[in-house]
Amino acid sequence: MSDKLAIGILSILYLVGFIGIGLEVMPELVWLTPLNLLSSLFIALYFEEGKRKSIVLFCSLVFLLGYGIEVAGIQTGQIFGEYQYGDILGPKIWDTPPMIGVNWILLVYGCGYTVNAILPKLSQALKALIGATLLVVLDFIIEPVAIVWEMWTWAESDIPMQNYIAWWLISFIMMNIFFKTFSEQTNKVAIAVFILQFLFFGFQNL
Repeated sequence: MSDKLAIGILSILYLVGFIGIGLEVMPELVWLTPLNLLSSLFIALYFEEGKRKSIVLFCSLVFLLGYGIEVAGIQTGQIFGEYQYGDILGPKIWDTPPMIGVNWILLVYGCGYTVNAILPKLSQALKALIGATLLVVLDFIIEPVAIVWEMWTWAESDIPMQNYIAWWLISFIMMNIFFKTFSEQTNKVAIAVFILQFLFFGFQNL
């Protein structure tokens, strides 16, 4: 399968999701969110040119950090603010769906390659800073949609600012992990997934 074909297939999947969920033609499709996250990640990783050991290490570190910090956040209410997950993202362990760790991998992976493609000559620190900022912007776009779909809910009526501060700090650490792992190669499919995420949730906010 070529990368162009993969990007075409992913574009169709996200378009179907937007029509089905966003336009409420078939809102039940929201329950396929875990399948969409997994398929997007696996398709992107299929086109990864790096060493398998590096890929496994990156995915493991980001998953454990992402899922671990979400568990801590849920249990204490001190990291992102007080919130709880619904059932859309699948089964939960310690009140937290492991799928959220998969989501962290997908977002960091796509964001990292996007920054690499746009600003290849920047230092790792600057790339990580820009990547973390992009991820916070994406989270800002995702939050209202996720709340409506009951992926998670906040104890307060407004999303606390500490959520975005924590997101930036955690994202900055993860982006550094990415740029230490993937420095030279590129992945057009991963970039496409990141752009599709922006478009999908951006249009949902209109």
